[in-house]
Amino acid sequence: MANKVHVKTGDEVYILSGKDKGKKGKVLAVNPDNMTVIVEGVNISTKHAKPRGRLQQGGIIHQESPISSSKVMLVCNRCKRPTKVGKVVRESGQKDRVCKKCGEIIDTQKEAKDE
Repeated sequence: MANKVHVKTGDEVYILSGKDKGKKGKVLAVNPDNMTVIVEGVNISTKHAKPRGRLQQGGIIHQESPISSSKVMLVCNRCKRPTKVGKVVRESGQKDRVCKKCGEIIDTQKEAKDE
């Protein structure tokens, strides 16, 4: 069974711990196998690139590295605060992600499977 991460690509998140504690950023990628996320402008690492071929330029590249998904918390669109994510199933079978602090619906997921 695949692991589930509480954030999706495109969500705004707040960093809970580490060298970038307190920063906010947008999720660029989610890797549920390793339970990691890549957040824009957070956990920047330096990579030294050698030129490959005559046209490519070498140098120092700054890029985002993955961080554990347990170190990020979703930021609600309405209350603009970090919050836990709740799940609500409607009568129609749609699942919604809900802000636990203000009750705002964050987004609607795929239909729930009838088993």
